[in-house]
Amino acid sequence: MDLIADILLVAGALGAGLYCHVLARRLSRFNDLETGVGGAVAVLSAQVDDLARTLRDAQSAAGAETRSLEALTDRAETVAKRLELLVASMHDLPEPQAPPAPPDPAENGAAPVFRRHPPTGGGGAA
Repeated sequence: MDLIADILLVAGALGAGLYCHVLARRLSRFNDLETGVGGAVAVLSAQVDDLARTLRDAQSAAGAETRSLEALTDRAETVAKRLELLVASMHDLPEPQAPPAPPDPAENGAAPVFRRHPPTGGGGAA
């Protein structure tokens, strides 16, 4: 009976050893950096780092644009206030008077006079 128990114990130990060996090979292939999950984790980790860097760059650019927009908005509000004051002051001005029309020579009964002036500068035109 002891012999059968010892044989079963050795067989169980050999079976457990073989099972551990198979699991170790599978685990090494699973964690392989080229084809296994380890490679996928490494790629995903690199992508997460790239995305984090891109996000930081986008946040800094958005912050700069926000400050620029705030400055432009403040400037536009100042200009709008000045324009409102200018428009309000325009209401206080009197209406412009039309300049008097030049007298029409036909009303006086005189005919218009046309005169030729001699050309200036010594070069005569033919």
